[in-house]
Order: sequence, then structure tokens, then C-alpha cells
Amino acid sequence: MMKHKSPETMLPILQDQYGRIKRKLRISVTDRCNFKCVYCMPEHPEWMKKQDLLSFEALLVFCQYMVKQGIENIRITGGEPLMRKGVVHFIRDLQSLRAIGLKRISITTNGHYLAKYAEQLKQAGLDDLNISLDSLDADQFKQLTKKDLAPVLSGIQAAQSVGLPFKINCVLIKGQNEDQILPMVNWAKQQNIPLRFIEFMPLDGDQHWTDQAVVSEADILAQLQPHYDIHVLQQQHEPARQYRLDDQYTIGIISTITHSFCGDCDRIRLTAQGELYNCLFAQQGLNIKPYLQRAIKEKMFQQLDQQIKPYIWRKAKGYHAIQNQQVRKISMHMLGG
Repeated sequence: MMKHKSPETMLPILQDQYGRIKRKLRISVTDRCNFKCVYCMPEHPEWMKKQDLLSFEALLVFCQYMVKQGIENIRITGGEPLMRKGVVHFIRDLQSLRAIGLKRISITTNGHYLAKYAEQLKQAGLDDLNISLDSLDADQFKQLTKKDLAPVLSGIQAAQSVGLPFKINCVLIKGQNEDQILPMVNWAKQQNIPLRFIEFMPLDGDQHWTDQAVVSEADILAQLQPHYDIHVLQQQHEPARQYRLDDQYTIGIISTITHSFCGDCDRIRLTAQGELYNCLFAQQGLNIKPYLQRAIKEKMFQQLDQQIKPYIWRKAKGYHAIQNQQVRKISMHMLGG
């Protein structure tokens, strides 16, 4: 009997059941990180074995396949991606994919090693970075991350010096760093650095998240309103809602919990050991490693296609559709931002 292909495997692009086309791929190259941010890293992480990680050669083949399916932006994440040896060379290798449709190569980093790597990243062809910075208070920063603030500030300065565009991401947690809203805005505005606040999401390794710990979009605006004239801008195809302050400076707020952006989500994620996630909050990933290895060996991608496209097609409507499902074992340090 002839087997008929499911409609989603016949699509020339990566699309889910709600019509959202996937243009952005997040690749975690390591789960290891030198920080212990409370919203991400568990107290006692079980690190992936190095031999289980996808090689950069395999990742390049996967990226080539994904760009041919319509992926335009690739963001390299971790853990802390600059902790994996060879990541700069990988970024350089990704340049070859621009000829077939890749438009942007980015990285998300905690900034600790950025002073060392900023020039190399620029020379390798990196387009931009996201830098995590959750406090400008050195003592508070150390309490949040278990690391010193100074190397991160040096990394930010290095990125500025070499001309690497970047945004600052600041995750806010009630009772820990919500007092940083105004200082962060004033500092970023003074230096003309793009700043985004992010609501605390249930992705922490030790699963201590509660909605009571969320500093909401409304909370952020309430702190800023006595100091700035605020106007909301029309939201583009991005997760952050943009606000113009005094017609001089723009901040972004990613409010996944109180005002989800899932309806426009165009992202998919790959862990360092080869599990594909169609959603940041997906309960189940797809292990593509055996299919990718077979595709590399046989130079045929049909089986990979038959696995990936139906999985992406089944992507849930959004965070609020799956938030009450069983808690999963994977956390942010394994999946990337």
C-alpha cells in the first residue's frame, strides 16, 4: 500500500498548525555556564556529556538544511556560548549560508568573556548580540549571578569599542532586583544602549517560579511613569513591546506571562545535544540527532524532513495553552533564550 505524505511534510517551509512560519532558529551550543542566575541555572546542574554534544560540523549541516527551509536568523545561545571552544570559528563558517538566504547571525551571552572575544566575534561576521545584565548594583549582581559585575561592564565596553551592535536584556524578579528598573533605564539611555526588560518566566532550573515573583509589564511602566512621558509604539514582529520615553529613548518589554506574544512566534530551538523544541515551553522535544547523522552520512534529508516538519506543525498555540501541563525537566540553561 502506498503511503501518503502528511500535508505538513509537503510544505516547502517550516510552518505550524496556526499558520506561523518559522524564520528564527536558536541553537544552544552548550548547557554550561559560569553564572548561576536564579531564573535559569539549577543549584546542582547535571551537565551534558561532551561526547553527546552535536559537533560544530553537524550543526553547520543542520543550519544549512534549516536555511533552505526558510530560516533567516540564527542565534547562538547556551548556557554561555563563549565557554564552548570553537564557537567563533562556527560563526565564521555560518557566513557561507548567507548565499542561500541566511540574513542574520546573533549570539546571546552573559558578557563575562566578551572583552576577550568581542574583536574576534566582529571579525568572524557576527551581526549582533544580546547581553544579559540584571543589575547595575555590584552586590546585588553577585547575589543574582554568583559572579562579579565588572567583567560584564568591560565586555559591554569592548562590544561598543569594536562596533558590535547589542541589546541589554534584564530579567526582573520581585523582591530581588525590581529596584533596578529606573537605574537601568537611566544608564542605558545615557549610553544610547537598547534595553529590554523581561518578565520572570517558569524556566528556572529548580522550579521555584511563582506568578507572585513576576514584575509585570504594568509594574515596570508604573515605576517609570513619574519620571518619563511614555508612549507605546506599534508592535512589530518581535517579542518586545516598545515604549518611547520623552520622545528620546525607546525600551522594550517582553511580557510573556502577562501579555504573551505567542500569536506571532516565528522561533524554534535546538539543544546542544540535538533536541529540537518547537516552543520555549514545549513539554516534549524531538531528538533529531540520529536523523541528522544519517542525513550527513547518506547525503539525504528526507527522513529528517519527515520528523521535523510534523513536529513543528504540532506547535501549541502559546504559553497559556500549555502552562498547566506537567513540569518538564529541561530548563533555560539547556534550551537557551
